Amino acid sequence: MVGVQVTTVVDPGVVVSILTQAFADDPVTVWLQPDRRRHRQMFDTLVRRSHGPRAVFDVAARDGVPLGAGAWDPPGHRLTTREQLWSTFGSMAALGSRSRRGAELVQRFARARPAEPHWYLGLLGAAAPGMGAGSALLTHRLALIEGPAYLESSNEVNIPLFERFGFSVTDEIVLPFDGPRVWPMWRPMA
Repeated sequence: MVGVQVTTVVDPGVVVSILTQAFADDPVTVWLQPDRRRHRQMFDTLVRRSHGPRAVFDVAARDGVPLGAGAWDPPGHRLTTREQLWSTFGSMAALGSRSRRGAELVQRFARARPAEPHWYLGLLGAAAPGMGAGSALLTHRLALIEGPAYLESSNEVNIPLFERFGFSVTDEIVLPFDGPRVWPMWRPMA
């Protein structure tokens, strides 16, 4: 059996497909939108609009079968006003009556983000958990970047994985409306 191979991709559609499957039961995804039929639209907006063309997308595969994907924003990543509008419209369409939850999540995440320039791991998901995709994706990207990195772990079971790669929990965010907890994590410059 061939090991997990990681490549940087330019086709966001592949990333959207993997992440839609990977986050199907994620506590934050379900809290945002319990209707799974809208998850693809939600991840399409996140990948194409919220992270956008300046993000770096990695895909982990074994024997040509995609297992996981990651989306990284480089230091200083900012959306233009137009990109922000498209991201907002896409999110509202995907979340519908639950759009307020999306707005709360964005506000709380923005308050928790460090001011220091950093790489932001916006999304990391394995469509086939336990196959090494998450570790391969982290190993690949962290070897290529310089400077600190930051993420929000939406699932407590993933914290040990991120800790193995030098991330530490810096806070705990409790989302409103009986929402789940999220753990901001920081990795200092390696």
